[in-house]
Amino acid sequence: MARTLDPAAHAVRRDTFLDAAQGLIQTKGYEQMSVQDVLAEVGTSKGAFYHYFDSKAALLEGVIDRMVVVATATLQPLLDDPDRTALEKFNGMFQGLASWKTQRRDLLIAVLQTWLSDDNAIVREKFRREVVATITPILTAIVRQGVREGTFTVTSPEHAARVTVSLLLGANEHASALYLANHSGEVPFEVVEGALSAYPEAMERILGAPEGSLRWWPDDRILREWFH
Repeated sequence: MARTLDPAAHAVRRDTFLDAAQGLIQTKGYEQMSVQDVLAEVGTSKGAFYHYFDSKAALLEGVIDRMVVVATATLQPLLDDPDRTALEKFNGMFQGLASWKTQRRDLLIAVLQTWLSDDNAIVREKFRREVVATITPILTAIVRQGVREGTFTVTSPEHAARVTVSLLLGANEHASALYLANHSGEVPFEVVEGALSAYPEAMERILGAPEGSLRWWPDDRILREWFH
């Protein structure tokens, strides 16, 4: 008789590997971490590992995917609040994500260099698809609300949201490259600040929002925490 899979137990066991990998990435770095390190941390065999992941890259992909899901879930109370305007939800969403990333700064920095390498091109593409699938419906609802409130002026909230997500993904990669350039002394903080400020400005034009109404962080503090 075939063994019956318990989905809850499967998810818990898979999360055990993700937890171990996340901790090792943060302490050793992704390049230095091996599958054997993960096995030692979890206390299991290669067979058990390959039951959940077919490679070390797939493990990294799992860590990243879980981060997207968890980060999005933290925004739900804000998004469900009927008393929040579309602008408050838009700004709160991006500021909430910025704060969430800052709380996990060491982990994100540990994977940053590897994340931008050619070896992880496929993982990055899968991450983009995950973000598009997760964030586009959320932004669509916010933009649709903004159109009702007269804050945003777009013909199609769905298409405007999709374009905005594309811009967000571009900003994320640009910020990563700027981080590395800044910390190698190639780019000063003022250039970083100016470059990243261009994205909310572009989004204002895409959404037809009032000038200066969209902000990714309430002040420079969060940005400076990353780049100093």
